Amino acid sequence: MSGALYHFGPYELDTERRRLSHDGEQVHVGPEALDLLCHLVEHRDRVVPARELLDAAGHGRADGDAALAGWLRTARLAIGDDDTGRRSIRTVSGRGFQFVARTTAAGTGPSRPTARGTGAAAEADREVIRFCRSADGTRIAYALTGEGPPLVKTANWLTHLDLDRATPMFAHWFDGLTRGRQLVRYDERGCGLSAWEMGSFTLDDLVGDLDSVVDAVGLDRFPLLGVSQGGAVAVAYAARRPERVSRLVLTSAYARGRLIRAGSDAERDAAEVDLSIARAGWRSQDSSFLRYVASQFLADATPAEWDAFAAYRRQTTSPANGARFLEEFARIDVSDIAHRVRCPTLIVHARDDARIPVSQALELATLIPDSRLVLLDSRNHLFTADDPAWPTFLSHLDTFLSE
Repeated sequence: MSGALYHFGPYELDTERRRLSHDGEQVHVGPEALDLLCHLVEHRDRVVPARELLDAAGHGRADGDAALAGWLRTARLAIGDDDTGRRSIRTVSGRGFQFVARTTAAGTGPSRPTARGTGAAAEADREVIRFCRSADGTRIAYALTGEGPPLVKTANWLTHLDLDRATPMFAHWFDGLTRGRQLVRYDERGCGLSAWEMGSFTLDDLVGDLDSVVDAVGLDRFPLLGVSQGGAVAVAYAARRPERVSRLVLTSAYARGRLIRAGSDAERDAAEVDLSIARAGWRSQDSSFLRYVASQFLADATPAEWDAFAAYRRQTTSPANGARFLEEFARIDVSDIAHRVRCPTLIVHARDDARIPVSQALELATLIPDSRLVLLDSRNHLFTADDPAWPTFLSHLDTFLSE
């Protein structure tokens, strides 16, 4: 098979040059383990028998099972597989091994569908990850998923295009949002596959990043979805680019960050404490702090799910960037331009959202002229797959976009 450049998570595998990199830094791997990894990635659409792997890595040498086990262990360690459940190379009992991490091949379009996770079905939809440059030269990664009329989703804290759909907490979002349409999403500057050295980080920059993505995709007019703080960016974009946004959907969104909307000393103190706890968690990576933040996003989840959420977030960006995101979004404010949104707007919010109070949804509905408000019975800031509010949200979304 001819050489290609493959991306999975923070890793890049150049099968022609036989080079593995992690966030741009070369990972030194023994030749046998590297050959084994290349073979698995190139044949990721099937289970590779042990004998075939031994031939590919040992080049005909009869080293046996012990050598293969050693090479597999080396390859797994090189790409971050561990004993806590993270598995890019899956063992299929009695059959062999399969590479199951979501993978894109640079310059060759979307990867072939592969099974992900334990017993997961192969994905039938199409996805391709591409890159563009924002006005200030920042690299922005974006993805096209599914087929049909477009739905553009603004970036929100925090994402990683190459990992999101393999994360059980978010997989249902993509299944639901791509139902009969093509979802356009992107990683915010500073996280995921976009450039982590983000420099300036203003509302103007975030609006400019969205402009760059839709220009790269070739969209003139489209519906726009904003989730959480991505809702503020969506409001700003719709207000500034009314000719491009046909419909606006805001979910768990707000016009003013917590520090901005604090109206009393007690509220300002609470906002500062909340920000300090979250900042300490990101900088120290202390699990108790990170679990506190996770519990605000997923109020009805279990402690194990909070830990999984925190572990995922740690993969999306650096501690310094994570702290900076929190500080900037606590001060974001689009309340002075929300009245300029002219397109029909659907605002959906959980009545008991543990992260963003329902008063913020009421404020958005008051500020945006042609808006309708739907309140759902839930405590989750991000609707989970088993949350009764989730199918209700999708039903309202589908009805609104089809009008």
